Amino acid sequence: MDLGIKGKRALVCAASKGLGRGCAEALAAEGVDLVINARGEEQLHETAAEIAARYGVEVTPVAADITTEEGRAAVLGTAGQIDILVNNAGGPPPGHWQDWSRADFIKALDANLLTAVALMQATVPHMIEQRWGRVVNITSAAVRSPIAVLGLSNTARTGLTGFVAGMSRDVAKHGVNVNNLLPGIHATDRADSLDSAVADAEKISIEEARTRRQSGIPSARYGEAADFGAACAFLCSQQAKFIVGQNLLLDGGALNVSI
Repeated sequence: MDLGIKGKRALVCAASKGLGRGCAEALAAEGVDLVINARGEEQLHETAAEIAARYGVEVTPVAADITTEEGRAAVLGTAGQIDILVNNAGGPPPGHWQDWSRADFIKALDANLLTAVALMQATVPHMIEQRWGRVVNITSAAVRSPIAVLGLSNTARTGLTGFVAGMSRDVAKHGVNVNNLLPGIHATDRADSLDSAVADAEKISIEEARTRRQSGIPSARYGEAADFGAACAFLCSQQAKFIVGQNLLLDGGALNVSI
C-alpha cells in the first residue's frame, strides 16, 4: 500500500538503533526525507549513511541529547519545518520505589514527558498552518499496565499519555494527527539491559531470563524493530487521518486487555 507520504520531511528522535531506527527506516522506505537524532555521533552517522544509501532519501544526522534544551535547539535548528515528528527517548533505569529521589523523577519527567511536549510545541504550529501533520510518540505498554520496577518510566510516560489525550483532539481539526505507540518487549538494547538486570537479580543466565520473559508473551517471542517501524509509518500515513489520540499497543498479546 502506498502510504501517500513520499516527499514529506520527518524528525525521528533516538534513531541510531532500536525502535527509533525501525521507525526511521520504515518512513524512509516510503520516500520520507529524514532528520535523525541520537547522542552517539559515530553510530548516528553510520545509520544515516546506511538509510540514505538503501532508500535514496535525504538523511541528516544531528548528534545531541534531545532531553536537554541545548540538544533540542540544535536538532530543531537543523530540522527546520517538518511534517512528521517521532518522539522517542530511552527509558529510565529500573529500581525500587523507596530508592528514587526527587532528582530521579525530574530526570525521568524531562526525558520522557517534557522533551516530547517541547518538541510538539515547537513543530506542531507549522503543521497546523499547513493543515497537515503527524506526531507519533513512542511510550510504553507500561502506561496500560504499570511495571513496579519501572516506576520512573510509568510516571513520566503516563503523564505524556494524558497530555496527548487532550492536545491531540485540539489539533485534529487542522489535519494534524497525534497518536502514541506502546511497545512491549522488543529485541533492542533496552530489552538486553532489562534481561541482564533480571539475570543478575535472580542469579541466572541472560538466556534463561530472556526465555522466561518470552514465555509470558502469547506470540512467544520479542517484537522486531522493523515491524514496530511499519506501525509507526502507518500512523504517519494519509490513510491514518481518522486516527486521533490513540494508544496502539504492540506487545505480542502480553497484556490481556479488552479495550
